[in-house]
Amino acid sequence: MDIKTKINESVKDAMKSGDEVRKRTLRMVLAAIKQVEVDKRATLDDLAVTALIQKEIKNRREAIEEAKKANRPDLIAENEAEIKVLEVFLPKAMPTEELRALVQAAIAETGAAAPGDMGKVMKIVMPKVAGRAPNDMISSTVKEMLTK
Repeated sequence: MDIKTKINESVKDAMKSGDEVRKRTLRMVLAAIKQVEVDKRATLDDLAVTALIQKEIKNRREAIEEAKKANRPDLIAENEAEIKVLEVFLPKAMPTEELRALVQAAIAETGAAAPGDMGKVMKIVMPKVAGRAPNDMISSTVKEMLTK
């Protein structure tokens, strides 16, 4: 079963159980998916849906930071609850050691030696990670390993 179907099923379950946070969050994600599909005139695959979910989680983490600055514990709690709902649909996270090993192999493969070679390494690492780690974590790991 693909991720979109799982989200649709979860919306139905949330409606039956009366879970407003889950229902609202998943409907927002479905709307975002539909918007991207309409814009691109194509159906999104699981990898693209995963990337979109990661983007939604990143947006909520940024909202939490802003809510902390504004001293709004209600918004912090709301965004944290939405993140928990969305994380269910992401693939199992890649361990840091595994990511570092992939990056190291890509550096060796490309012969990268400086931060300027980051693009070459990212091009090899990104398809292998396939949504199992956030993009910012991947880029920071590549940058860190190239500056050593």
